[in-house]
Amino acid sequence: MTHTIYLDNSATTPLSEVAKAAMCEAMECYGNPSSLHKLGQEAHSMLETARKRIAASLGVRSLSDTRRILFTSCGSESDNLAILGTAYAKPRRRGGRIITTDSEHAGVENAMKALEKDGFEVVRIPTRGGVLDLDALEDALTPRTFLISLMSVNNETGAQYDVGRAFAMAKAKNPDIVTHTDAVQAYLKCRLSPVALGADLVTVSAHKIHGPKGVGALYVSPEALKRRDIVPLLLGGGQENGFRSGTENLVGIVGFGAAAQEGFSTLAASVQHMTELRDYARERLSALPVRLNLPKGASAPHIVNLTLPDVRSETMLHALSADGIFVSNGSACSSHSHDLSAALTAFGLTPAEIECSIRISFGVQNTREDVDALAASLESAIARLVKIHR
Repeated sequence: MTHTIYLDNSATTPLSEVAKAAMCEAMECYGNPSSLHKLGQEAHSMLETARKRIAASLGVRSLSDTRRILFTSCGSESDNLAILGTAYAKPRRRGGRIITTDSEHAGVENAMKALEKDGFEVVRIPTRGGVLDLDALEDALTPRTFLISLMSVNNETGAQYDVGRAFAMAKAKNPDIVTHTDAVQAYLKCRLSPVALGADLVTVSAHKIHGPKGVGALYVSPEALKRRDIVPLLLGGGQENGFRSGTENLVGIVGFGAAAQEGFSTLAASVQHMTELRDYARERLSALPVRLNLPKGASAPHIVNLTLPDVRSETMLHALSADGIFVSNGSACSSHSHDLSAALTAFGLTPAEIECSIRISFGVQNTREDVDALAASLESAIARLVKIHR
């Protein structure tokens, strides 16, 4: 059997042994966290331990108010809760202005499109070359602006946007503007602190950090809670302090907490490891007939995007898969869409270039030997496929 080299960690990551063990333990605790009897309280205790671990991984030292970490089913739900929950929280926001980027994940972009249909104004800030246009942002900030939602790291290009500076600009114009960042790709890949960023709302996800699929979380700042800046989208029994009804996915949440604790404890070493792999990959791949799509500004340690020489990305994915190497041609959430990547379009690629681009994304388990194998497989496939095409 061909050895597997998994280089699609931005789509999802392998479940860590620590998370797996924690989940197995949680499976034995079958009580409902909302029940008042002993079994329910045991489940509730496990839930709150996970909540504290995720808060700690975000640099939140005190969690006296448990509403600051809200569990959801995924990053997309957290994005929707942040954006739609903010838009509909107060009647005066109806028809107001929202600022985002032109390269957001579908969980944000499709929420924005829904709000546009409902009469809200959405302004998308350019991110050409992977750099947030702060001049355009300055022009977009008006007294009618009530929400700004900017991703921290682009999931396709690895561009790291200057969210902290953008949020400071927004708060300087209006201290009541709600600030949200989709930090799914930044979480435990970069230093991430909601307080340092000036973020009222932060989206994170379990399966991008070696936790289970089907679990996400939304950080809510004390200021946003005090101002009642957000309302629930899912109504029912009032779980998650009324912000997200439905019996919590205890097994998944416990796995999330374990993965977060493990990832935070090894953050410095894992970031250094992935940065070294990224830089080595750039060096090795630059010797091939490909073009690296490098952000002009800061970039995350785990993502490399490149354009192939007249070879469609889907064709290359199949060629690499035959060698046991797995990469992607963009966001996994949009893999079945026939539309061109909005992120790569915003970055500055042409439609033809987008159709020939692939994304390589590293995890802590990857090695330099994986990069060498990728480079060799790419070189062989390009020589073969370009010749066939011609």
